[in-house]
Amino acid sequence: MTHPLPLSCAGRTVGRYVHPDDLPAGLSPRPYLHPVTTLAGTPVTEERPADHLHHLGVSMAVPDVEGRNFWGGRTYVAGRGPTALDNHGEQRHHAWKLRAPDGFVEDLVWTSGGTDLLRERRTAAAVPLTADAWALDLTSALTNPGGAALTIGSPATNGRPGAGYGGFFWRAPKGPAGTPPPEVFTAGAEGEEAVHGRTADWLALRGADFTLVFAGGTDDTRRDPWFVRTAEYPGVGSSLAWATRLPVPAGGTVVRRVVTVVADGRLDRPAAAALVRKALS
Repeated sequence: MTHPLPLSCAGRTVGRYVHPDDLPAGLSPRPYLHPVTTLAGTPVTEERPADHLHHLGVSMAVPDVEGRNFWGGRTYVAGRGPTALDNHGEQRHHAWKLRAPDGFVEDLVWTSGGTDLLRERRTAAAVPLTADAWALDLTSALTNPGGAALTIGSPATNGRPGAGYGGFFWRAPKGPAGTPPPEVFTAGAEGEEAVHGRTADWLALRGADFTLVFAGGTDDTRRDPWFVRTAEYPGVGSSLAWATRLPVPAGGTVVRRVVTVVADGRLDRPAAAALVRKALS
């Protein structure tokens, strides 16, 4: 599939859902949303940036599903560090359950080495909030179709401290050279060091002319720590396996929902919190 699926809100195209057919295996091919924009048209995603070619806009990306890499790039190996391995997986489109201007429901298969490790029901909706903000409501239900339990891990569970990434991930664009990185804050903390690896009902990434506010839409999602980068590159993820591997029993399903407010301008804490409440109501 090569033709992107437009995503509309308030009569404007605010995103495109891409099924690429030209990604190398080492990038763990998968569908993703890019570009995503504010209602005024400001881009808020990045695709295949030079610093991390496997960062693909907004996607579900997991570096370790039973040792198979669905994140892209190198795999962290205990005692060896980041290592290039022939272990990459691919997320393949299986069927559309719904396609509409403001959202979709899609079935996917996560496959690697000839084995289907996960089946996913992915639901996305663009929700209008105000004249300056909308929300991307994204739910992923990951089911283990096999006859034995499997586990989901991360570089952190394999021995790399602080690198518990994997799951929902949003790569935001860098500003022009010489500009400061985006600011990040929650209701009670501010700065990358203070919010990275911690839980919070919502987390805001504020750029020069946009603000993204990420919120867990279920209790399980809110218990997942946030993976945050601002200095090296701007990116935010909700971590499935921050410190310990996440078991998925045979036939079992893991569900996560992240709602992201996409706003023009620079929101403060009260405005961010108010828009999150509206998006989740």
